[in-house]
Amino acid sequence: MQPPDPRWAWLDVPVEEAARRLLGCRLISEVGGDLTSARIVETEAYSPDDPASHTFRGPNKRNAAMFLGAGHAYVYLSHGIHSCLNIVSGRAGAGCGVLIRAVEPLEGGGLMRLRRGGRDGVELSNGPGKLGQALGINLGLTGHDLQAPPLRLLRGAEPPRVVVTTRIGISKGVELPRRFYDAESRYVSKYVRA
Repeated sequence: MQPPDPRWAWLDVPVEEAARRLLGCRLISEVGGDLTSARIVETEAYSPDDPASHTFRGPNKRNAAMFLGAGHAYVYLSHGIHSCLNIVSGRAGAGCGVLIRAVEPLEGGGLMRLRRGGRDGVELSNGPGKLGQALGINLGLTGHDLQAPPLRLLRGAEPPRVVVTTRIGISKGVELPRRFYDAESRYVSKYVRA
């Protein structure tokens, strides 16, 4: 495997650690020349040894971006309509990535509401398809280096309280504790009841 890009060394870690480190980070979208930004509050980790991962059967045309190395975007369509953002972690060839499940809006709320058909509050971005729509994320961003516009990732501080659970919305690998969320954010897609 190639050595990691030094700009993304903080994501050249086991995928579960990368998923945790992405909490509190900021996504800045300038898709279409319009600024929106949000703080990541929920993530899920995926790797080639995981039957729920798009890389479980190895590289192909669809998942090629997942093998580019840390700091790249991998976007796929869920149910053929919802653009879902993954941030690649690990070294080139590793095939690891983190699904961004929910974000907390920071800038451009009006545009997010417009993109989301007038929805407001947590309905703006408390799910992977919702945040993709709110931030203007599309398949054209697959393979994009997240250091450059129109979609950038800025490192942030991990929240004080992180909850670790099994993933949701999948049928394989459901027992793996690979979902991470900010216990204080109301934008999380689904909370664990105490």
